[in-house]
Amino acid sequence: MGLLNWMQTSPVVNHPLWRKYTALVHEDLTATYSRDIQKWLLVAPMIGVVTGLVITGVALAILNGVWAVLLPLYYQHHWIILPGVMLGFLMTGLIMQFGTPDPNEHSTEEIVTAYHEHQGAIDIKPFWLKLLAAVTSVGFGGSAALEGPSIYGGGAIGSWLWTKLGRFYLENRDRRLTLISGAAAGMAAVFRAPLTGLVFALELPYRDDLVHEGLLPALIGSVVAYVTLVAIVGSEPLFGFAGTTRFTDRDLLWSAVLGLVCGLIAMVFAITFRRVRSFAVLAPIPHTYKLLIGGLGTALCGLLFVSMYSAPLMPLGPNYEAVREILTRPHSSATLLAFVATKAVATIFTIGFGGVSAMFVPLLLIGGSIGNIFGQSIVQTPGFDLYAAVGMASFIAAAYKTPLAAVVFVAETTGGHAYIIPSLIGAAVAYAVSGEASVSSAQRLHQTVKIAELTTIQVRDVMQTQVVAVDQGSTLEEFAHSVAYRNRHPIYPVIADNKAVGLISIWDLTSVPVDDWPKTKVGDVTRRQIARIDQHGDVEHALMLLARRQPEQMLLVTDADDALMGIVTKTDLLRAIDLRRQPPESRWTEPVAAGGHGSGRS
Repeated sequence: MGLLNWMQTSPVVNHPLWRKYTALVHEDLTATYSRDIQKWLLVAPMIGVVTGLVITGVALAILNGVWAVLLPLYYQHHWIILPGVMLGFLMTGLIMQFGTPDPNEHSTEEIVTAYHEHQGAIDIKPFWLKLLAAVTSVGFGGSAALEGPSIYGGGAIGSWLWTKLGRFYLENRDRRLTLISGAAAGMAAVFRAPLTGLVFALELPYRDDLVHEGLLPALIGSVVAYVTLVAIVGSEPLFGFAGTTRFTDRDLLWSAVLGLVCGLIAMVFAITFRRVRSFAVLAPIPHTYKLLIGGLGTALCGLLFVSMYSAPLMPLGPNYEAVREILTRPHSSATLLAFVATKAVATIFTIGFGGVSAMFVPLLLIGGSIGNIFGQSIVQTPGFDLYAAVGMASFIAAAYKTPLAAVVFVAETTGGHAYIIPSLIGAAVAYAVSGEASVSSAQRLHQTVKIAELTTIQVRDVMQTQVVAVDQGSTLEEFAHSVAYRNRHPIYPVIADNKAVGLISIWDLTSVPVDDWPKTKVGDVTRRQIARIDQHGDVEHALMLLARRQPEQMLLVTDADDALMGIVTKTDLLRAIDLRRQPPESRWTEPVAAGGHGSGRS
């Protein structure tokens, strides 16, 4: 109480200069922390830890469990491939048909769909069953890898934790960000590549855009998940090896040509896969039968290849050893062409007919094989590993529409940072050549309205200029019985000597007893620490100011002398967004409505 009394009576604390500068500091801090992003410092690490532990368990169950046992058997006894793969797909079909509400909804596609259509909400009830189905799909020899259950698992965990962490001031819109954070964490954990997890999660929902607002939570989640995994299994790069350390101008030119080749092949692959997937989904037969068809086709592809070639390659299962083979050994072009064909067909049978996973690594292997062939047969260079890496990045960029993640993935997982520039060139060409073709049907081209486009609209184009303002010298009684009664608006600008000084709302009247209204001035209850904007500012900045955690309902548009020029409300900004969707010739053909604010002042 002594400190409180001192603060109330101290000449220093009550000095006008002190009050002025503390108000400025408060205004600056409010603007600095307007987005309330500090909550992610607590929420995202929780998502990262839980995801890291769960995905590490799934990875060990597949790589060190089921697949570690079956791969040697498949090599030693080729006849086991057919019943082994079929058994895995049968179990997958039964789990998905009888244990999930929609057997066609799983893996990365479910995450993308949840992001776009369900505000980040995931049905958590079949969570463990879907992870088990991924183990039976991939572990028994499906042509897929671990990123499917990892991205799904992380995204579902993030979405579920949103329901449990309300005390951290999470809003409804934050559920999509916890979903993206979890997906990034899952990708980072399974591939020991935090930057890849971050970039892939931001690129995945769109073919030509990024989830910009997910940067911070996805960054934190992916790093924490990576640290969680390496604490258990170690930090060696997944496909690390000593490869090419230099490249020439000639290599850059050839990388562009390879990107062209990969882009065209990836386009055909993506279109074919989407056609097969649509056919399988619409086929009027039980889901388990679809999986048996997919398992039969996958097994025959694997059996055909291992029967013809003795190379230590296998177009089945996660088989990360095949990545090292393609990057480090110069296999014959005939062997690699057969591997590309059987791997591509096996992947279509596996994922197209309902296998529970995704195809990031299969695309990696197909592109790497094409690059290996290209380097040996066309460029005829001993440094074929460079072209294998470029082929990997190019094929993923073209088929998944994630060019940045493709390049970062190759650099992080191989440890070959000299591949970055050639891979960027190849990925860019492949991405452009492949057009809109993508293996993901849930991806959208870009956000319906790009917020960045709002920078081309100035505040003066959307602000309301016919405004009811209240003089700060008026009494609350005059304000309530005259201005507020006639206009029925919730909030009004306050002026003094034709300068804007703040805002007053009808709710502010409740802070003063009705008997005191005749002697209380409007200026006594005016909120003076408010957001202002210049008429030449852009609408994107206005949107940011109105999107604060405790937002005002309007912005005051003022000139350099604080004279009131107009106001901007959320309705005005929505109108600006709507007008961005209209053809240019139809914009701004009518005057901006005043939103019901008549002219005049009290």
